[in-house]
This record gives sequence, structure tokens and C-alpha cells, in this order.
Amino acid sequence: MKKRALLDKITLEKEERETLIAEIQTFFSTEREEELGTIAADMILDFFLETLGKVTYNKALSDSKYWFEKRLEEISYDYDLLYKKGR
Repeated sequence: MKKRALLDKITLEKEERETLIAEIQTFFSTEREEELGTIAADMILDFFLETLGKVTYNKALSDSKYWFEKRLEEISYDYDLLYKKGR
């Protein structure tokens, strides 16, 4: 159960988090002409990670599962081709 709880929260490396905070600040400055402090940008990042992060993560997981299933179908087909024809 503890392992599942760890997977429920999306975590970022310190450098990734700093980069995203800077990008949020740049977006607000460029698009909205608002100066956003680090704490506010950090709160916005947390909000999006909690709301959009799981949706995006699940979509990526579904896409990779679909891709993997297709590869397994191809492998199964390739194995079938290896069988020798005969009586």
C-alpha cells in the first residue's frame, strides 16, 4: 500500500521543478504581462501537477500499453511464421 501511495504523487527533480517554475513565470510575464513570484509559480505548478498531471500520465501510460500490445501481436505473428508446415 505504501508503494502505491508513492506512485499517486507526481514528483519532479529539483532542476526540473526550477525550470518549470521559470517557464511559468515567463509565460505569465509574456502572455499576461504579470510578474509572478517564485512562490506563486510554485503553487501553480503544484495545482497543474495535481490536476493535469495524473490525466497526462494516465494518457501516456495508455498509449504505451497500446504500443506494447501491438508489438506483442507482431511477435506472436512472427512465432507463427516459424512453425514448419507439414502433416
